[in-house]
Amino acid sequence: MPPRSVVIGVDSSTQSTKAAVTDAVTGELLAVGRAPHTVTGEGGARESDPEIWWQALRLAVAAGLKESGAGAAAVTGIAVAGQQHGLVVLDREGRPLRPALLWNDTRSAPQATALTAALGGPDAWTARTGSVPVASLTATKWQWLRENDPGSAAAAAAVRLPHDFLTERLTGTAFTDPGDASGTGWYSTATGSYDAGLLALLGLDRSLLPEVAATGGTRTGSLTTTAAEALGLPAGIAVAAGTGDNMSAAVGLGLGGAGLLDHPVLSLGTSGTVFAASRTRPVPAALSGFAAADGTYLPLACTLNCTLAVDKVAALLGLHRDDATPGGEAVLLPYLDGERTPDLPLASGLLTGLRHDTTPQQLLGAAYEGAAFTVLRALDGLLRACGLDPADPAVAARPLRLIGGGAGGRTWVETVRRLSGRPLVVPAGGELVARGAAALAASAAGGGDPVAVAASWNTGLDDRQLPPVERDMDTWERVGSVLERAAVPVLGG
Repeated sequence: MPPRSVVIGVDSSTQSTKAAVTDAVTGELLAVGRAPHTVTGEGGARESDPEIWWQALRLAVAAGLKESGAGAAAVTGIAVAGQQHGLVVLDREGRPLRPALLWNDTRSAPQATALTAALGGPDAWTARTGSVPVASLTATKWQWLRENDPGSAAAAAAVRLPHDFLTERLTGTAFTDPGDASGTGWYSTATGSYDAGLLALLGLDRSLLPEVAATGGTRTGSLTTTAAEALGLPAGIAVAAGTGDNMSAAVGLGLGGAGLLDHPVLSLGTSGTVFAASRTRPVPAALSGFAAADGTYLPLACTLNCTLAVDKVAALLGLHRDDATPGGEAVLLPYLDGERTPDLPLASGLLTGLRHDTTPQQLLGAAYEGAAFTVLRALDGLLRACGLDPADPAVAARPLRLIGGGAGGRTWVETVRRLSGRPLVVPAGGELVARGAAALAASAAGGGDPVAVAASWNTGLDDRQLPPVERDMDTWERVGSVLERAAVPVLGG
């Protein structure tokens, strides 16, 4: 019997690192090692020291290998998928000059507005990058750095995304991929390259940026001796270009190059995200027209406030996260960190509709409803921007794939089910970002399309299939009317 070949897929997210030790042939998940991150900042600030990500990667890989029992000698490849949009600036030795600005740092909202106007408005941006600047995008964070920490901007010898930083630590060479690069605001999905005009607008030297690999599964180097010693892995194993977390989740689901929006996905994590695979480059007005890790496209909409915001409400009420009932007349929009979709970076939470008989459980249920409504309305906007009518029975009947940490929560699943009226599929196995990264690693190590690799691993036999329930239009319309009265622009409204 031939020795087992193992690959490691790394999910470096906002809150933690997970390392999925995976059988390269069967896709069997042998173990998942975990290590936490630290996020600091008050108000709109959200920062992390990139060195913590590297330390967490080392700890997670060690834990995963120990639990799997596979042995380091069996590992043939590794790939990193990371939180999108974060801004990492490095000195000439590859050390961080300052903490990284994370995707959910909203301080660059004024810069987003100014950059949008400087290029001639939203249409000019979407024609080139597929996205309009918002506080989440890396370009707005770079502009904020130039204006608020010019010393660090001037001293920067390299500018990286979070997953680029970690991949470079593994190989000693600087690469990114089209998927994660498409979330920067200086990469053109129209040309498949960095946009020289946008770099000039941002005062960003091209030499500071990594090269762009063909796909996230492209082998961009080998594990260096130094990195191998730090991780306890064999030197010289394949390292893939890697990608952003949403792109990696799509790979993990086996999605890529599908027909237009054949597989809508809703991810419930720190953020709420909706996306789908497409062969056609979308140019949506209020969405992110990202590239996918396999060279196709990944139209996407993202909300800032999802599971963490609802957990905060549960903590304030002294309730367990599943100790919730439908909100009744109460409406709670849990925009605790501002909001990205709709673009309201300075917003705060809104509660209305209280009565003497309103219960704490209803308030928590209202928080779930507000968060789910926001991300489901973003899905409607995604469908419209790509030429589909959400009210069309044929479109509404398409199963919605529910992933992320919230997909394991009873109340999240039932709230999405009730407010969407759609059939749901909850894929088995979990850890889709890490699983997608493992498929990218397998592609780099052995060749082949990573989406096809992941699809061969996924039988779908263990997926949970939930039939539709009658849609709760009373709650849907009640939350929508609160948004309208508050004069809040709602994507796809």
